[in-house]
Amino acid sequence: MKIIYLDNAATTPTSPEVVKAMAPFWSEKYGNPGSLHAKGFEARAALDKAREIAGNRLNCAASEIIFTGSGTESANLALFGFCRKNRQKGNHIITQRTEHHAVLDSCAALEKEGYSVTYLDVDKHGLVCKEQLERAIRKETILITIMYANNEIGTVQDIRGLAETARKHNVVFHTDACQAGGSLDIDVKNLGVDLMTLNGSKIYGPKGTGLLYVRSGIKIQPVIYGGGQENGLRSGTENVAGVVGFATALELAQKEREKESKRLAALRDYLISKVLKEISRTYLNGHPTQRLPNNASFTILDVEGESMILRLSEKGICASTGSACTSRSLEPSHVLQAIGLPKEVAHGSLRFSLGKGTTKADIDYTVKELKRIVEELRKISPIKINESVMKGR
Repeated sequence: MKIIYLDNAATTPTSPEVVKAMAPFWSEKYGNPGSLHAKGFEARAALDKAREIAGNRLNCAASEIIFTGSGTESANLALFGFCRKNRQKGNHIITQRTEHHAVLDSCAALEKEGYSVTYLDVDKHGLVCKEQLERAIRKETILITIMYANNEIGTVQDIRGLAETARKHNVVFHTDACQAGGSLDIDVKNLGVDLMTLNGSKIYGPKGTGLLYVRSGIKIQPVIYGGGQENGLRSGTENVAGVVGFATALELAQKEREKESKRLAALRDYLISKVLKEISRTYLNGHPTQRLPNNASFTILDVEGESMILRLSEKGICASTGSACTSRSLEPSHVLQAIGLPKEVAHGSLRFSLGKGTTKADIDYTVKELKRIVEELRKISPIKINESVMKGR
């Protein structure tokens, strides 16, 4: 059976170019970058080159790049590292309700340490209001953290505008840009951000890789202690193969960004149009246009998302109901609830995230099977939702 993979927001396959770039560092160039001999120097040179590549792509100095083990670790380092280091300046953090749990759970943990957190509401499309953000800023506010592009509903925030608001009030601004690395502008100077999180597994790079951009002059402290690697901010022997792969993937993704984003956006719009036209009682989640080029998130009334996912999988179609990080939770998505969907409606969510291998034929087959599956499930479903709950959406 052919596999149609439409879950690229969860992870992407590692591209052949990336695998090739990583290969020598498993068994040939295997030295520890901290060792003072030929093998160590060889590994150190590769690490430095990868940092330079990442810096070029983010339009920042190589010294402003910290390599980590994941996007989650990078977000933790940004929040805990900055807030703990700058506690004397204030104890107030601002975020939004639709953040990834890497940020939300970090904020909850910081609240237990005595920090105050404001969780901004979003509109029905998942957007943060710049004026609302400005009203939330207090004299003790030290950090604002707003996700660039939402991993579940695909909504893209006006990060540049939000960062300008933060800068006007001398507040440091962090963005989780993990979903943006392959399709959006990640020039940190253009965006105006002080801290930015990225990872490799969303851009056809290896899993277990990430980075945190820290603007020069921003002080943070480590959350992992030991050998003092990564300029003393992330201890642990460097994953040279992973870092090389991540940098290679980032370079490729940004080089191909405009062309591939245009292709994916056309397929995304085709998918959205077909689903909304051919399957009744179906609604698009997220902003209709201000969204990731590969994201199509739907609410389908009277069926459960998990049932649709399992039935689609039987037909070789890989999709999801939302974030893979919380897929085992019985609770409906906090993102969908934040944009105003009742719990019983949020359970009927379905997310397709397209990738390099996606074709128009894949979309046609997927919609055909989804339509049949929804019709079958609705016949046996005890759920009958009054469509009035979706009024205005």
